[in-house]
Amino acid sequence: MKKQIAVIGLEMHCELKSNSKVFSSASNTYSEIPNSNIAPLDMAFPGTLPVVNKKCVEDALKMSMVLNCDVPEFMYFDRKNYYYPDLPKGYQITQMHAPIGINGKIEIEVDNKLIPVYIHDIHLEEDSASLDHYFDTSTIDYNRSGVPLLELVTEPCFHTKEEAAAFIEHMINVYRYCNVSDADTKKGQIRCDVNVSIMDEDATDFGTKVEVKNVNSISGVVNTIDYEIKRQTELKSKGRYMEVEQETRRYDEETNTTIRMRSKVDAIDYKYFVEPNVPKFKITKEWKDSLKKEIPRLHLERKYDYINNYGLSSYDAGILVKERAIADYFEECLKLGIDAKMAANWIITQILGYINKAEIAITDIYMTPKRLKNLTDLINTGKISSKQAKEIFNKVIEEQKEVKDFISNDNAQISDREELIKIIDNIILNSESQVEQYKAGKTNLFDYFVGQVMKETRGKANPVLTKEILNDKLKG
Repeated sequence: MKKQIAVIGLEMHCELKSNSKVFSSASNTYSEIPNSNIAPLDMAFPGTLPVVNKKCVEDALKMSMVLNCDVPEFMYFDRKNYYYPDLPKGYQITQMHAPIGINGKIEIEVDNKLIPVYIHDIHLEEDSASLDHYFDTSTIDYNRSGVPLLELVTEPCFHTKEEAAAFIEHMINVYRYCNVSDADTKKGQIRCDVNVSIMDEDATDFGTKVEVKNVNSISGVVNTIDYEIKRQTELKSKGRYMEVEQETRRYDEETNTTIRMRSKVDAIDYKYFVEPNVPKFKITKEWKDSLKKEIPRLHLERKYDYINNYGLSSYDAGILVKERAIADYFEECLKLGIDAKMAANWIITQILGYINKAEIAITDIYMTPKRLKNLTDLINTGKISSKQAKEIFNKVIEEQKEVKDFISNDNAQISDREELIKIIDNIILNSESQVEQYKAGKTNLFDYFVGQVMKETRGKANPVLTKEILNDKLKG
C-alpha cells in the first residue's frame, strides 16, 4: 500500500469581546445562569430588527489585516438558512458572498521552525443559542444567541496534529494580544470544526473530507485528528474506499473518538441570500489605516526580536511573549535601561513566580519596571548582592515600600577593594594550615576562605570581588 498523508483544514470560531451582542443590545458577557443575557431579537420575536455592532466589525477588520487578507470595498451580511432548535429565526446572519477577509497568509512556529498557513477567509457572524441535553429532555439557553463570532477558515494546509495545534495556540495569542477576545476555551469562546482527509503521498487530488464539528479544546482537536487519521487509514488499507464518506461527525470526549452525525451538506443547501435588514456600508482606506495603528506588535515578532536583537534564548523569549502584559512589562524594563538578560531573568524567576502564587496579573504587582530598575541598579553598582536583592524584592512587595527604604549602611554590600583586601589579608594570616593545604592541591578549600570572608562581613562582602581578591592572594 502506498504511503498515506493527512490533509487537515480548520474552521476556528472565536467569540469576540464587546459590551453588547453583534446585532442586539443584550449584554455580551459570560454567565452560567441560563437565559440571563438576552433581548427579544435573540429569540426572534416578531418585529425585531438587527443593528450591527461597530466594535465587532472593527475587531473583525483588525483580524483580517493581521492575517494579511484582502478586504472587500463594502461590507454586508448574508442569511444562512437552516432549521435547528437553537436557531429560532430559522437562519443565521453570517457572511458568505463578501467575507471581511479572503486569501490571507501568515507564518506560525512549529518545533522552532516557521511554516506558512493559508487563510481561505475570515468572516463575522452571530452565534446560535446552546442546547443542554439531559436524560429525557433538552433545554435551550439563549445567552449565546447573537454573541459575535469570528470564523476563520484555513485552506487544507496542515499535515500533522502538531501543526494544527500550533496554529490554534498562535491565533489564541493573536486574539488576546489584540484584545478582541479572551479566547478562553473553558468558557467555549474558542471552538473548531476539524476537516480531515487521507490521500496517497504522490496523488494530486485530496481524499474524501470528513468534518468533525464543535471541538472545544486544543487537546480535543489533537485527539480528533489522531482518531480520524487512524480510522480513515484503516478503511483505505482494506481497500474500502467507499467507506470514507463525506460526512459530519462529532468528537466524544469520554472515548476520544468521533461519532457520525449526518451526511455532509454543501453550501447550496443553505440557500444563502443577502441579509436585507442590515444595510451595506463602505470600508474606507482611512478607516482601515486608523484600525491598523491599534494593532500591537504580536507575540511571534516580539519573540524573534528578543532572540535576534537581545540575545535571549528561544525558551526565555517564548515565556516572555506568552502574554502581552508580560511582554509589555519586559519592554518597559528595556526602555528604562535594564539589561535584557537581567530583566528576563528577574521576570521569569521572581516576577512570574510571585504573580502565579498570588494569582494576580503582572499589571497588578507592586514591583513595577521602575522599581525593578532601582533594584537592579543597586546590584550593578555593587551596593547589594543578588541574594540581598531577592530579599529586598520580597520586602518591597510585602510592605509596599520603595527599594531605597530597605537600603542602609548596615545592609549595604561591601564593594570597596581596599577594605576587602584588609579583611582577606587578616583571614589568610590566621589560616596558615588551610593556606598550606590549598597550595598543596586541596583547592576545594577555596570555599572555606570565601565562607570566612562572608562570616567576617556578615554576608555583606561583594562575592565576585571577594573571589577575585582571594584568587590573587592564594596564588602568591
